Amino acid sequence: MVRRTAARLAVAVTGAIALVVGTQTAAVAAPTNDDYSAAIAVESLPFTTTIDTSAATSDETDPTGCYNNGSVWFSFTPTRDMRIQADTIGSDYDTALSAWTGDQGSLTQVACNDNYYSQHSRVALAVTAGTTYRFMAGYCCGNGRDGGGSLRFSITEVRPPANDDFAGAIPVGALPYANTQDYQAATPETGEPSSCFTPTTTAWYSYTATTTGSVTARTDPGYAGIAVYTGTSLANLARVGCSEVYSYRPLTFRAEAGRTYLFQVAAAGINQHTFQLDVAPPPTVEFYYYPDEPSSFDAIPFSSSVGDYAAGGGISSYAWDFGDGTTSTEANPVHRLPADGDYPVRLTVGTPDGRSASVAHVVRVRTHDVAIVGLTAPAKARVGQSITVEVDVRNTRYEETVQVSLYRSTASGGYDLIGSSTKPVPVKDTGKTTRFSFTYTVTSADLALGKLTLRATADPSPNRDALLVDNELISTPIVIR
Repeated sequence: MVRRTAARLAVAVTGAIALVVGTQTAAVAAPTNDDYSAAIAVESLPFTTTIDTSAATSDETDPTGCYNNGSVWFSFTPTRDMRIQADTIGSDYDTALSAWTGDQGSLTQVACNDNYYSQHSRVALAVTAGTTYRFMAGYCCGNGRDGGGSLRFSITEVRPPANDDFAGAIPVGALPYANTQDYQAATPETGEPSSCFTPTTTAWYSYTATTTGSVTARTDPGYAGIAVYTGTSLANLARVGCSEVYSYRPLTFRAEAGRTYLFQVAAAGINQHTFQLDVAPPPTVEFYYYPDEPSSFDAIPFSSSVGDYAAGGGISSYAWDFGDGTTSTEANPVHRLPADGDYPVRLTVGTPDGRSASVAHVVRVRTHDVAIVGLTAPAKARVGQSITVEVDVRNTRYEETVQVSLYRSTASGGYDLIGSSTKPVPVKDTGKTTRFSFTYTVTSADLALGKLTLRATADPSPNRDALLVDNELISTPIVIR
């Protein structure tokens, strides 16, 4: 009885294990399109499907040029020439997607992509009627792993933009204007002009100016090419201006009221581009000069800081008015303002299309000038004697606070500071001065030299002295006994 029960239990357990194994095998069955030969045929576009690829495998004949781990296959044979894009956007694992032509074992790669959008893939390609294209969706990125997860695979036709041809040019309304088009399937039109670029993927816009003035055309991203023309057909277009592909430069020109302008936009790559048209802003203009408060003796360097960055037209003219009756057309002139005063200096710049901007600053000219006109000291002295040294400072322009410093000569040929004195120095008539007095005790070091030379300097800081040459005076040597 015990043996029979045990035998029945063993049979039951074995059956349960077999059932579990059978259930697991059914749950992880490979997808139907796991192999190249079983590719799912896409019959019409748009096409979208979602399949479980968790048990997808890699076949030894699968191409290795674009990640093939856990790959599944799709095929599409177009009935006409077109441009398509295929993607795995919406899948729940990291995918890689490739497109191929040819036969198993000798396939030619047409496209390959990984991580176009997050961990999802997308390829875009032009396809030819009657040619079969094979799409392999695999797990990315290596490490010998097969399988995947929930794969969402789509193929759609990419149609040319509505304004692909000259006759379909989109009219530009009120400024500012912006319009976005997908240029993936844009085509060159027979008779389409070559400007500063060769037309390949192009689209057209038209704009009839309501007022006369400068306008700026640009794209976002900024590396598309733009050419602008006047005319009524491809056969009689006259070019107004052009910005090259990848120049990252807007196109600015002067539009005449009532005239229609045609814009040819050449896309770069397969990205969407937004065409923008707006009234051109004025150029930027600023200038600087040094020193901040020059004197009437200074040749002042004026430095312009200008640009037409927003419109890309460039600067073609400079007009300086120095406020003293003189002018200049140089970019960075050097000019001396002849007398103390406040001068309204103005810089005006112009662009080739006629826009202008100006800036003005008041330049204060102040000539500060103090001079040491006398240094009085005894002709002879002895060691230990305290001598009086007097320094006379003249000032005939502005009230100044002056620091006078007195130095003594050394054996090395230089000077050591004895002391400094600071006080107001009023403006006085020519010949009248302000006196600074110092006391100095003669040392044995002075005796070793046999003579003592004194040097006095005058500094009107924070004001800048215009003529430094008379801001110091050296005494006649004092004989030391």
